[in-house]
Amino acid sequence: MAKLYLVLTVLGIILPLYAFVSWLIAHGFNVALFVSQIVDNKISLFAWLDVIVAAVVSIIFIVTNGAKHQIPNRWLAILGTLTVGVSCGLPLYLYLRERHLKN
Repeated sequence: MAKLYLVLTVLGIILPLYAFVSWLIAHGFNVALFVSQIVDNKISLFAWLDVIVAAVVSIIFIVTNGAKHQIPNRWLAILGTLTVGVSCGLPLYLYLRERHLKN
């Protein structure tokens, strides 16, 4: 499972960042446009709110489960969640946990 979690971490970094960098290239660092496109329609807002809730739940899981099992470097998964998203942070934490529990 550790290898699968690592592959999913890499995909969780590449896919969202590809979309975001493509948007940045097309629109530049336009915060007002970014926010307006988030709330532009209900489906877009739905997706963003879903991601925010998933990120909060993931961080709580990483903090509590990581402390319980003393997972080293769990802060990297929190950083991945906050900078890239749940698609990076959650599989990264699961990889770190899997690797730690095997030792």
